[in-house]
Amino acid sequence: MKKINVIWLEADGCSGNIISFLNSVEPSIRYLLENVINITYDNAVTGEEGEVAWERFLNTLNTEFILIVEGAISLKSDGYYNVIANYKGERITANKAVELAAQKAKYIISVGVCACYGGVSAARPNPTQCISVKEFLGEKQVIRVPGCPCNPRWLSGTILQLVNGNRIMLDEEGKPLMYYGRTIHDRCPRRGDFEEKRFAKGLGEPGCLFRLGCRGPVTRADCPVEKWNDQKNWPIGVNTNCVGCTNKYFPDGMEPFER
Repeated sequence: MKKINVIWLEADGCSGNIISFLNSVEPSIRYLLENVINITYDNAVTGEEGEVAWERFLNTLNTEFILIVEGAISLKSDGYYNVIANYKGERITANKAVELAAQKAKYIISVGVCACYGGVSAARPNPTQCISVKEFLGEKQVIRVPGCPCNPRWLSGTILQLVNGNRIMLDEEGKPLMYYGRTIHDRCPRRGDFEEKRFAKGLGEPGCLFRLGCRGPVTRADCPVEKWNDQKNWPIGVNTNCVGCTNKYFPDGMEPFER
């Protein structure tokens, strides 16, 4: 496996996806950083600061690299709601950084629901006019790996496929089918309760959570298989319903989260 450079840009978001990725267990984040990717630029990982850090970004543009963007792209005030660097007197916005990197990136991945669809950052009333990375870049191919945050295994698996030169099967929205091909409802351990019409009347009770607002039937992700926190548990495993965080219309279109 040939190690590849990565530019990770944090646009308008909460940084939840880089935190989730740094919690990777299998494969471990140490394995990924030592053997698979070299993150040359990211404010949570890069050791350099200030203009030196930005020069690493510029130098990476002349190499083979993957561009990973988390967070939505803010259009209002030319993107100055998200200034990520100051270089030789110029304020560099996330918008400009994404544009520069996207022109030369071998692959572009939007990670997290905000980067993929606008998400929480673009929720009503969307005062900073946030849009998705794909909307911002237009015709560029963008692989979408949504979630709030994205499960680290969804992202690491996608990266490993790309680095190994394997073709990734994508759905019509650009999501990897290996992670987003089936609904949560399909493989939910409470599917039998749904079929037998055993519905929970309150959170914390046994039974299917559909009547409490569970979005599992309309949400495509393999949470029942991959789970979270080193595959220890997931929302329905702790008696709370799926809120549909991988969906295009999250959060506005998924509300109310509970009924």
